[in-house]
Parts: sequence; C-alpha cells; structure tokens
Amino acid sequence: MENTALWVNRNDFRHTRVVSNDLAALQSGQIVVEIEKFALTANNVTYAASGDVFGYWQFYPTGEDPWGAVPVWGIARVVASSADELVVGERIYGFFPMSRYAILEPGNVVPSGFHDAASHRQVLPGLYNHYARLSGDSPDVAALEDARCLYFPLFITGFVIADLLSDNDFYAAKQIVVGSASSKTGFGAAAFLRQAGFQGAIIGLTAESNCTFCEALGFYDRVLPYSASASVDVQPTVFIDMSGDTDVRSSLHHRLGDDLIRSIVVGATHWEDFGTSTAPNSLPGVAPEVFFAPAQIEKRDNEWGAGVMIKRGYDASAALAMSLSDVLVVETHQGPEDLKTRWGQMLDNQISGQTGLMMSLSGETSSAS
Repeated sequence: MENTALWVNRNDFRHTRVVSNDLAALQSGQIVVEIEKFALTANNVTYAASGDVFGYWQFYPTGEDPWGAVPVWGIARVVASSADELVVGERIYGFFPMSRYAILEPGNVVPSGFHDAASHRQVLPGLYNHYARLSGDSPDVAALEDARCLYFPLFITGFVIADLLSDNDFYAAKQIVVGSASSKTGFGAAAFLRQAGFQGAIIGLTAESNCTFCEALGFYDRVLPYSASASVDVQPTVFIDMSGDTDVRSSLHHRLGDDLIRSIVVGATHWEDFGTSTAPNSLPGVAPEVFFAPAQIEKRDNEWGAGVMIKRGYDASAALAMSLSDVLVVETHQGPEDLKTRWGQMLDNQISGQTGLMMSLSGETSSAS
C-alpha cells in the first residue's frame, strides 16, 4: 500500500517535501486508516513552531532528520485491521499526519473511541492520543464533521483559556486583550470569556484588513489594528497572545508595565518569532508564559472527572460553530501540490480567519451519510 505524505523541514517550515513510500507491514493489534480529510489551520503552524517544546514532532516520527510530520485533526476510515474491535470501513476522528494513510495501535477500546497504544506515544499528552469512533454519532453531530476538524480543536483551546482565567478569577483583570483577534482560537476565547462571566472589556488586536470581520463577530468590545496597540487603556490587563508577534508584545509590555498581570503566549502565527517568545524575558512587567491546554484539562479531569472538561468544550464548540455557520466559509482542496500551496499561505498569514481549509491526500473525499 503506497502512502503519500507532506513532510516539513523542522528548521525551515517553508521547505517541504512530498514523500511516497510503502507502508510498513501491519503488525498484530494495528490498523491502517485512510485519512479522508483533515483541517489545515494556524493551529498546525503552532504545532510546528512548538513541536520540540511540547513533542508534536514525536507523534508521527519520519526517521529522517530534519524532516517532520506536522499533525492535523481529521477524519479517517479503517482500510485494514488486525485489531479485533476495529473493523474495515469504520470511521474515526483524531490526530493524524498530513498523509494519505497512517498506522495506529488501538488500546483501551470502548464504543465511543480508543487510545493509540504505540509505545512511542505513551509519554505524549493523552489528549492527542484519543480517537473518537463515529459510528454512534447522531445525524446532527455527523453533519458537523468539517466543523469538528476545523473549529473544535481551536474553539476548545479558547474554551480552556477562558476556563483557566475564570478558574483564577480572571487574575483581577479589568480588561483582556486578544492578539490575532481574527484567529478562530482568538475569537473563540473571546466568546467563551464572556460566557464565563468576565465583566471587563475584551479588546481584539488584528491586522487592519481583519478589523471589519472581527467587529462583525460581536465578541469584542473594541477592535484595534496592530498599529494602534500602544493606545490600549492602561489598567490591569491579561494579554492572550495568539500570534507570537514580538513587536506587538513589546509594545503592550512597555505600554502597560506593571498593569500587565499576565502575558500568555498561545499561538505562533508569527512562527518565526516563537523562539523569542519562549526566551528569557527582557520586557517590562510580568514575564510571558507559554500556554499548554493539556495542563488545565488534566487539572479539571482531577476535579470534575476524566473527560468532563473535553465534553463541555465539545458542546460549547459545537454551539459556537453552529452560531457562526453563516459567517465562516469552508474550502475543500485535494492533492499534495495544493497542500504545499496552502501550507505556504498559512505560514504567510494569507488565510483569513473567516476561511476554513479542509484538505485531502486520499483518492477521494467523503462526508457523513
């Protein structure tokens, strides 16, 4: 079975390589899945930028330095199985490489899903090792397949950010500033912060071309272009940095000084600055901290019970996605060359936050029936 994959140079994300090779022989307990479709978002750029920090490169190791497989969220179908509980034809949702096929090793199989039991993945965050079985989905949930791939991982991150802040009484902030306000994680966080009860102002920072879109969402009290970041009101503030733009961060730190209570680095749409984002701090005020969603999820699992946090996040994400169905636009693209093009556009921040990209390297794409 010949596989096609897109690999990314870990030292230069603009340098990509389309690889075709034969899959390894199927071992006992393993399955081969054909990845029907997957989302390509700014989240995947962040996975690449923080891959060495949080282990994202380790999920699907290529074995060839400096090449890496950037993980994506998608839908796949079992095409070969030596695992008793997973049959050919079954469809699953989860964390895959940018490729046509992948080999998984199902463990802890229950009707709703399973975990990948491959030995190299056991030291990695369990959130990314879980796969949902789609056979039991209701028609309403099945109709949200693309949204599940595109928006749920981003919206859930926003949900966890809002939960972290509300869990800490919003750090007594009077305002929350969201960088890269047009990003799906950014405006998702803004929506969930309000739902969580934050009473202060929520300010969005974005490129001037995205201001109208962000204002129309209705999640921000005020939307400013990056060029106006130095005009943010001086009062106790939490900065949620989705872009990793060090110039914007520096501007806010110098503007707010000790009134900047938290400076939380979440995303890396300005991926070339990520190393600076995590370097020792030389800015006025509080030191920037890198956000890691699994840590807050693990805390809530201990407090609320395993899986409760994710279930709440999925429900909230589904509701938000449905409320924005007339606003967000989904594009479908197929083939390795198109994927290379879209990856480059994502690196250059050329994809609007209003647009979602669904990609496929399989022979054909399919939707839930």
